Amino acid sequence: MSKSFEGKVAVVTGAGGGIGEAVAHDLALNGACVLVVDVNGANADSVARSIREQGREAVAFCADVSVLEQSQAVVERAGQVFGALHYAVNNAGISGRFDALDGVDVDEWRKVMGVNLDGVFFGMKFQLPAIENAGGGAIVNIASIYAHLGLRRLDAYTASKHAVLGLTRSVAIEYATRGVRVNAVSPGPILTPLTRGAKEQTDPIAALTAMKRMGEPVEIAKAVSFLLSPDASFITGTEIVVDGGVLLS
Repeated sequence: MSKSFEGKVAVVTGAGGGIGEAVAHDLALNGACVLVVDVNGANADSVARSIREQGREAVAFCADVSVLEQSQAVVERAGQVFGALHYAVNNAGISGRFDALDGVDVDEWRKVMGVNLDGVFFGMKFQLPAIENAGGGAIVNIASIYAHLGLRRLDAYTASKHAVLGLTRSVAIEYATRGVRVNAVSPGPILTPLTRGAKEQTDPIAALTAMKRMGEPVEIAKAVSFLLSPDASFITGTEIVVDGGVLLS
């Protein structure tokens, strides 16, 4: 897919590290101008700088996707800096407090839903018309294998990811004839900077996969780039599960 996104503009939320960082790098490597969005401005700056050091185009933007006006500002900023918007990856997400449901207070529930679900809704609310006005493109929403499973003591997270899949499918129908494809990627267990090298944490999780290993952020990024690319021109309203075979069990 080298140069698949030449001359195109992409927004990636939650791009200050992990999967979002890998997605931003992969899109830039394939020619896109990338707006690197994260609630942590310093992290966004670091990722954007790293992309520019590789000779690609990227600009950092600090925003909280759970705030409607800030999600609008993300899309406006992409237009101001790069002139248009063609692709969006709604990746920002949080797990929330690990506790039984009756121990989770309403504010905590709303915080998780605010980022994981409202953030996708708010993002697409402004991304969709911008992409349509630019002549078409695609959106990928990051869900989770827990959009298919229950995850004890992370009820808000689980509910939000189920909802992201439903939202992805319904919006895909609405925009199927309007030049905007909308799909999802559902990651399984992925290594992070905090877990890399911590085998006592990752080995039991890796054992749940058919491949008996953790995934790498770049492996999610490749699936995202495929769904955004012209190679996926007849794909909308669907999901790619990238989980090393967890759901086969």
